[in-house]
Amino acid sequence: MRKGKRNAAAAAKKANRMPFGSLLSRTAGLPPGSPVYIGQRDPTASTLSLYVYDEGSWRVECPATTAELLSLVDETKVNWINVNGLSGGIVEKLCEKLGVHPLVVEDILNTQHRPHVENYDDYLFLMTKMLGLRPDSSIEYEQVSFIIKRNLVVTIQETPGDCFQQIRERIASGAGRLRKSGSDYLAYALLDVIVDNYFLVLEDFGNRLDRFEPDAANPADPKTYMAGLQDLKAELLHLRRVIWPVRESIASLGRMDGGLFSPELSPFLRDLQENAVQAIEAIETYREQAASMLEIYLSSVSNRMNEIMKVLTVISTIFIPLTFLAGVYGMNFQYMPELSQPWAYPTLWGIMALIVIGMLFFFKRKRWF
Repeated sequence: MRKGKRNAAAAAKKANRMPFGSLLSRTAGLPPGSPVYIGQRDPTASTLSLYVYDEGSWRVECPATTAELLSLVDETKVNWINVNGLSGGIVEKLCEKLGVHPLVVEDILNTQHRPHVENYDDYLFLMTKMLGLRPDSSIEYEQVSFIIKRNLVVTIQETPGDCFQQIRERIASGAGRLRKSGSDYLAYALLDVIVDNYFLVLEDFGNRLDRFEPDAANPADPKTYMAGLQDLKAELLHLRRVIWPVRESIASLGRMDGGLFSPELSPFLRDLQENAVQAIEAIETYREQAASMLEIYLSSVSNRMNEIMKVLTVISTIFIPLTFLAGVYGMNFQYMPELSQPWAYPTLWGIMALIVIGMLFFFKRKRWF
């Protein structure tokens, strides 16, 4: 069972780091705007949900088709369409009905794009990343696409399950200013929840790093420790690549022309951008912490190697003169005067012992060991 979990975790990590070029090769030769799914997971069938609300009322619908969905939209209120899953052609049909550019549809179906924002004539297209934690504590990356129009926000996710439950509860309860505001505030609230969820993932990541720190100088299993630390460093680099453009996208929203985001929303967007910056700073801190632990581990390995080499060098140095004496008296000469003396053998041992004691005293005085 444990082996199966390790294999699943390894497969998930490998999928998260699949080369981008190998995925893009699927669309080689196709004309621009071709709606082809590109992703690291099998696409799930699309399901639809619709929240319609204003200050005084709200309702939720779960239509089966795009035609039924659009017939339930109330243009006098705020409408939030959420699409879970990218297969079945629902995304293409919905975007066609809403007048969304084919290149935007292509970007939605290509889940390997970096987060960015684009301003079209009557809508904004925003692509960002939502983070989650798998049962094995590895990080799951999911692309979320936003189409923001007046009184309409469309969110398109790769798979069912998200971090938007708080927004649904706020719509149902009427708490806060969500039901009193327009679609721009809804888009901000959804982005705010996504960014807040970054900190939950980063907090878990910090806890994982803290478990490595006590063993940095002397890990019980050096190979496992080194591999785990390298995996954390690689994950941090991937996190940085994901969250860094999110900050740029949020900053771009405040500068967009077209009136979809009201000036009153500017302080909220600045606060959201600051939160994204804090997430990036946390990642940089964790990267420095991981690099520091790696340096401590490598220094401890180097120090242990130096201690071993010092002991071996001392032993070798002591045996050099002893080997010389043994070599001299091991030569096959007939007329060596000491060989016929009864005191020669113990005297030679005494000289060797004095050499060893003298060298040990000299090394100790020099503090070589």
